[in-house]
Amino acid sequence: MPKMKTHSGCKKRFKKKSGGKIKRAKAYRRHHAWAKSNKNVRQLRSGDYFEKADIKKIQSLMPN
Repeated sequence: MPKMKTHSGCKKRFKKKSGGKIKRAKAYRRHHAWAKSNKNVRQLRSGDYFEKADIKKIQSLMPN
């Protein structure tokens, strides 16, 4: 059986961490920054982690 390939979109967007967590960027950051508070824009800069419910789905796209 051939090796399973990593999903290209996941490769670019997500990063696996040592504890089994998967890091992602936060949404709602791209447009209309003028309509968001400075605090909100600042908080969107930091990354976030996937919920436990979603990790299994993402791991199937990132086998390596």
